Amino acid sequence: MTAAEISRLAGVTRATVSNWRRRHENFPVPVGGTESSPLYDLRTVQDWLENRGHTSTASPAEELRTVLRLHGGSGLAVRLMASVAAASRRTPEELAELAAAPDDELIALAAAAADRLREAVPVVERVRYGAKDAGVVRALLRCVHGAGPQAALDVLAERELDESAATGTYETPGELATLMASLLPVDAGSVFDPACGSGTLLAAAARRGAYELYGQDVVAVQAQRAAVHLLLESPPATDPVRASDPVGGWAGAATVSVGDSLRADAFSDLTVDAVLCNPPFGDRDWGHEELAYDPRWAYGPPPRSESELAWVQHALAHVASGGLAVLLLPPALASRTSARRVRAELVRSGALRAVISLPAGVAPPLHIGLHIWVLRRPEPGGAERQSVLFVSGARERESASGGGVHKELINWAALTARVLDQWAAFSADPDAFTDEPGVARAVRVIDLLGDVVDLTPARHVRVTATDIDPETLARRVADLHSQLNEQLAALAAATVHGKWQPSPDASADTWRTATVADLARGGALTLSRGAAVLPVSQDSVRDGTPERTGAGASVLTADDVSAGRPASGPAKRLGAETTQTVAEGDVILRGDAPTGVRRPMTRVAEDQDAGALLGPRLHLLRPDPARLDPWFLAGFVGTEDNIAAASTGTTAVHVNPGRLRVPLLPLEEQRRYGEAFRRVHELRAGAVRVADLAMEAMGAVSAGLTAGVLLPPVSDRESDSESAWNQPSAQPIDHT
Repeated sequence: MTAAEISRLAGVTRATVSNWRRRHENFPVPVGGTESSPLYDLRTVQDWLENRGHTSTASPAEELRTVLRLHGGSGLAVRLMASVAAASRRTPEELAELAAAPDDELIALAAAAADRLREAVPVVERVRYGAKDAGVVRALLRCVHGAGPQAALDVLAERELDESAATGTYETPGELATLMASLLPVDAGSVFDPACGSGTLLAAAARRGAYELYGQDVVAVQAQRAAVHLLLESPPATDPVRASDPVGGWAGAATVSVGDSLRADAFSDLTVDAVLCNPPFGDRDWGHEELAYDPRWAYGPPPRSESELAWVQHALAHVASGGLAVLLLPPALASRTSARRVRAELVRSGALRAVISLPAGVAPPLHIGLHIWVLRRPEPGGAERQSVLFVSGARERESASGGGVHKELINWAALTARVLDQWAAFSADPDAFTDEPGVARAVRVIDLLGDVVDLTPARHVRVTATDIDPETLARRVADLHSQLNEQLAALAAATVHGKWQPSPDASADTWRTATVADLARGGALTLSRGAAVLPVSQDSVRDGTPERTGAGASVLTADDVSAGRPASGPAKRLGAETTQTVAEGDVILRGDAPTGVRRPMTRVAEDQDAGALLGPRLHLLRPDPARLDPWFLAGFVGTEDNIAAASTGTTAVHVNPGRLRVPLLPLEEQRRYGEAFRRVHELRAGAVRVADLAMEAMGAVSAGLTAGVLLPPVSDRESDSESAWNQPSAQPIDHT
């Protein structure tokens, strides 16, 4: 390892490591590298740091990444995947005991435990570890213990994917997977994902109660990752004989295979209750010629450029009559001319039941708003489907600002509620479904079968003149303008709090600083990590019983911190032994964020946050009020430069809170800075509220004017701003 990696491991600066090298004769001797850039043995460095009383401030996941990189062995990450599942069934005490065992005993126990699960992980040979693997196994155990088994699995998969240079391995976000799985009926016991990736969709189905899971993926590493992921989601077996084995006793059935599901279907004879899938997009080499006469194309041969239609029909071919297939698809599929014939047949046959539009950013590719297609395999002699549901979820976003950049965040709670409410009402009785203008509309099949067969939700759910009541809209616009004026006044007032004074010394380098790790060791604050997301039992999901006491409490999420909103996450999947309760005055820090996106990384907990649970990917800094002001602490640890200096990663930054630096100032001076940071926070929050109201008012006025139900003001000089727009049209204009 390099000197820079030693500094990250110990939570000190590079200069401190250089001083150690010069001042301490017993500092580890380089084992490679050059004079200017020496390399050190990881285990020797760890022993030296432990002897000096320096505990590692690197996160367990970061330590595992470093150890894997330094090990350099090809394929080791795959061999360790089964060990993650085995370790997940160990108690914290057993994990600590294993990690402290001698090397030969450790690797023997790890190999034996992992080998029992070998058959559950595809294309993994009998597990064998050598003496040089002991350090990696030990780091893996610490990661499972400190960050959770899923975090350890993700690190292994990332390492293996980096080595194999696999492409197209985008993961379906957990919130989206939950939404898609929630569209399935609760009695869907068997679920198949023909492009399962890391297994997120199948895991979401398991949490909904599915007990037979099948997956296939063309990337071997992803299939292996999915298999272990599903083992982690599965509860221990209840059978006494199987349950007595701490590493082998799993309930439920999950079968994952490697291969191209379209060309080499590993489950060609499989029929399931439901299919969930996020297939690859825009694939021209999906097997168009060799599969031209495939019997799966019951709705028409997919054109070469429409690989997504091949996946749609592949999914329907595996669903039992009356079963559902839910797929995440690109929006262009709903309107492309080349896909018109197959779209028309899907609509005409009644197979297509709903198309749901999503906001941009829910999943890669992040720059477009994807669609969810819900399909049902027609039942022979079943009722004729008269309509298709269209739902627009593209507006469910929340605004937040940070670093001078306005950013919209996805409101997952509102989006999920909107989609599921509309789908539940439609699936219960399509003929009695009541349209909600701008949100959802059930369109008759006959009205969709035109020259285009355009299935874009925005085309069908848009608000028309007949959907708007002129008087109601006029009152709403007036109310929005009134609220906007109030917020503008409040925003202006927030800017008036004294004159800013220039500092006589413009450099912050003159401050003495300390790291958060140093402050924690000195008792000035305590540092806690957010709870890991743990597996949930299928029985508890089916019965609706909480996993533990307090499962009904709200969880403060990373998005809540950036959006400045109250806790919004569910607590049923947090482990009780790792749960941290938030108190007023705590400083909440995001543990990661996408690179290139500037958003607030810290927040001071207020009275409305008290009692909430600290969610995953968050850190809690609880200052001693006699030594640290919370707003002062939040302001300095959340600065862009400070976060950058304490972060690692490329596509996403991972913040090491122990490395963040805080100026050492008297408490009274801290409070002055803290009050300034608090006012900056209020100014930012006020600006977000004003922007939201302005956008809402603009949209309402534009909709009213273009629909012909709102008259423009006669003159800005003849009436004030509130009454100017408060003039409804005598009757909606007939645009025909």
